[in-house]
Amino acid sequence: MRIGVISDTHGYLDPRVPELFDGVDQIWHAGDVGPASILVALEQIAPVTAVLGNNDVDLPLREFELVRVGGRRFLLRHIVDPARPGQALLEMIARGELDGVVFGHTHRPYWNRHHGVLFLNPGYAGRPRAGLERTVALLHLGEGDCLVEHLRLDPPA
Repeated sequence: MRIGVISDTHGYLDPRVPELFDGVDQIWHAGDVGPASILVALEQIAPVTAVLGNNDVDLPLREFELVRVGGRRFLLRHIVDPARPGQALLEMIARGELDGVVFGHTHRPYWNRHHGVLFLNPGYAGRPRAGLERTVALLHLGEGDCLVEHLRLDPPA
């Protein structure tokens, strides 16, 4: 199973996203979507699960979503610090309730394992800005493994 993971579009859907997400089974948006039209456009590619970001208003989204896919459980939330995930999240991890956490907000691509759980930030996918790398991610879920692939939206400098 392949999941397209995106965050921090801030009202802009890069024209490369449909190509990069072609054939994905689902799309997860980790917040700071912009207008609902972004989600409508993503729905043309694959079913979308999205959460509110700190800049989102008037969207019928929640602050977090728990997604079950391929026998795994992922928490989507816009603002998460993998180094200090907070007591509630640590308790969920300790109880074995999560296999991964998908977040955004920092505008930096990231993935690593903390406390045995995958933490993934797809990076910033909004309008081009000087000095800010624009990325999305593909999450490949196999029988017993997870592979993260960050994809650049801009050509290499």
